[in-house]
Amino acid sequence: MTQTRPPFMIDWSSRSKMRGPGEQSLGKLLHALRDRLAPDAQGISLTYVDDRGMRKLNREHRGKNMTTDVLSFPSEAEKGAFPHLGDIVVSLPMADKMAKKFGVSRRREVETLVIHAFLHLCGHDHETDRGEMMALQAQLERELLDEEPLAMSLKRGRKPGSKVKKLKDGSRVVVTGRAAAALVRRERVKKEKKVKVRKVAKPKEPAVKRGPGRPRKESAPVPAIKRVTRRRRPAPSRSGVIA
Repeated sequence: MTQTRPPFMIDWSSRSKMRGPGEQSLGKLLHALRDRLAPDAQGISLTYVDDRGMRKLNREHRGKNMTTDVLSFPSEAEKGAFPHLGDIVVSLPMADKMAKKFGVSRRREVETLVIHAFLHLCGHDHETDRGEMMALQAQLERELLDEEPLAMSLKRGRKPGSKVKKLKDGSRVVVTGRAAAALVRRERVKKEKKVKVRKVAKPKEPAVKRGPGRPRKESAPVPAIKRVTRRRRPAPSRSGVIA
C-alpha cells in the first residue's frame, strides 16, 4: 500500500516590477524538493522583490545594509500548528544580473536560488558545515533539473568604463557602453553649469530711506526781494507865487 503525501500549498506573491517564474515553471521543482527533503511540510511561500525591498529585509533581519539574491525564513510554528515550512524571498534584479553573467535564463538562476533557500529552510547552513550543503545542492540540481549546477557567487567587479546610475526608485544599476557615456556627458554638463559664472548687471544702489521721525534736511532760505519805491517829484507850480 502506497503512502499518500499530504497536500502541499505554495503561496506566490510578487513585489517586483520584473516578472518571475510561477507555478508552471517552479511548481514541479518545489513539490520534488518537499518530497525529497521535507515530506511532512504542507506549505511554503515564495515572494519576488526588487533590490530596494531585499536591502530592507537584509538590513532588518541580518544587519547588512545591502541587497542580496535570496533570503530564507524558516517557520517557527508551534507544535500542532499548520506545518508551514517557511518563506523564500528572491530578488529578481539580482537573479537577472547573475543570469546574464552566467549566460542562462532568469528562470534557471531562480531555480538554483530556490534549491539553495529550500535547503536553508530544512536546517542546512553552508556557513557552518564543511561543504555538505553545497554538495547536496549540486546533486539536487543535477537530479531534479538535469542541469549542471550554477555557482552561488561570481566576481562582481565592474567593467572598465562602467558607471553607477541612480534610478527614480532609489536603486542603483551599473551601466556600460553608450548608457555610461551618456551619463558622463550629463554629469559634465551639470558641473559646467555650476562652475560657469553668469554676468549680472550691477544693481543700483538703493535710495537711503529715512527713518520714522527723522527730520528732513531743510533747504537754505530764499532771500526776500526788496522793492525799491521811487518818490515822485512834485510837479512845478504853475502860479507865479514862490513859496
